[in-house]
Amino acid sequence: MTLKLFITVFATVFLAELGDKTQLATVLFAGKQPGSLWIVFLGATAALVLSTAIGVAAGAMAAHVVNPRYLSYAAGAGFICIGAWTLWSAYAG
Repeated sequence: MTLKLFITVFATVFLAELGDKTQLATVLFAGKQPGSLWIVFLGATAALVLSTAIGVAAGAMAAHVVNPRYLSYAAGAGFICIGAWTLWSAYAG
């Protein structure tokens, strides 16, 4: 179960992060500072590790208060709302 969970989390986060604002910002930093690629890599890695740690801690604390099934519903609804807002912005904009 642990390997399956790892692969599921890795694949989900990896696909979600491809082409997002974070990756694009990292590309821009790397382009502006081609002699400092390791610094850009380490800075981006540290930021992602910290934000992930915050997410894991928040999820663990929330799971003690709220049924994890309801957290899944809330996350799904949040993604739907963000998608709808994105589509609306593209259409209206």
